[in-house]
Amino acid sequence: MRTAVLIPCYNEAKSIQAVVEDFKANLPDADIYVYDNNSTDGTDEIARSAGAIVRYEARQGKGNVIRTMFREIDADCYIMADGDNTYPASFAPKLSRLVLDGAADMVIGDRLSSSYFTENKRPFHSFGNRLVRGLINHLFHAKINDIMTGARAFSRDFVKSFAVSSKGFEIETEMTIFALEHNFKILELPVEYRDRDADNPSKLSTYSDGYKVLQTIFRLLRDDRPTVFFGTIGVITILIGFGLFIPIVLEFSKTGEVPRYPTLIVLTALWIIGIVSIFSGVILSLINARARQEFERFMNLMYICDGREIRGNIRKRSRSVKKAESYGSWKGWDE
Repeated sequence: MRTAVLIPCYNEAKSIQAVVEDFKANLPDADIYVYDNNSTDGTDEIARSAGAIVRYEARQGKGNVIRTMFREIDADCYIMADGDNTYPASFAPKLSRLVLDGAADMVIGDRLSSSYFTENKRPFHSFGNRLVRGLINHLFHAKINDIMTGARAFSRDFVKSFAVSSKGFEIETEMTIFALEHNFKILELPVEYRDRDADNPSKLSTYSDGYKVLQTIFRLLRDDRPTVFFGTIGVITILIGFGLFIPIVLEFSKTGEVPRYPTLIVLTALWIIGIVSIFSGVILSLINARARQEFERFMNLMYICDGREIRGNIRKRSRSVKKAESYGSWKGWDE
């Protein structure tokens, strides 16, 4: 069973050698891939000299790197980690074993249940992690402890069916929501976290990247839960219309006149928008249900194709063994 370690990097020359050597010590049989994302400090050469397989991604952003990694690399288990040496590689054997044993399609390295809040020196990052965790668990009815961790393990099924749409650091949020929405097996395992060195600051921007993460959450809520998203907008719009309608009804009951026609026109438009929004959510929900059925069929086809490949390899090996046996018998090599 082949394991691949995936390390996306951008200017991590100060830490990448330690990361590669740590993974080589903990997963000696794994292939370690470092994908350089336009580094200017020699990260690629240091990683190559440490024993990693170095490849390149020109499109800037962690999401773009992950997209290329998942497309190019074929393995049975994928370990993802950052190149900043914040995760000791000792977590990798445990996570890979859960994937290879079939217990999970995605194993999340949970920092927040471990040492994150004592190690992390950026209070807004801690607040952002709590906020994102609370939003996703509430909106998607989940119980995930750490949404944005960079330490994860994936099965081949997950990697080859995950369509990456994020470009930057919001990729971890997208992975988690994709796994929840498509019924993949998810497990969490606490992992040790250590903060980056003072001379190697984080590339993550608290505000701009935090805003992108929130955008991703609501975009995926709109795409994956359209009934909730558009239904909420529709109900709020209709309620605002009723708030405007009540004074008109009360005034009409007293005077028998409707003097505020502009308000009546506005609230009628609000009701129409609300009704259209609710029905749009219902229609999109039906389309999503159909898409999920197609996704399950796609997964079934993946299993069928993998099974054919395995059976084909077994037949080839059987023929080779028979040829070797007959050749050995003819040569007098039975023993």
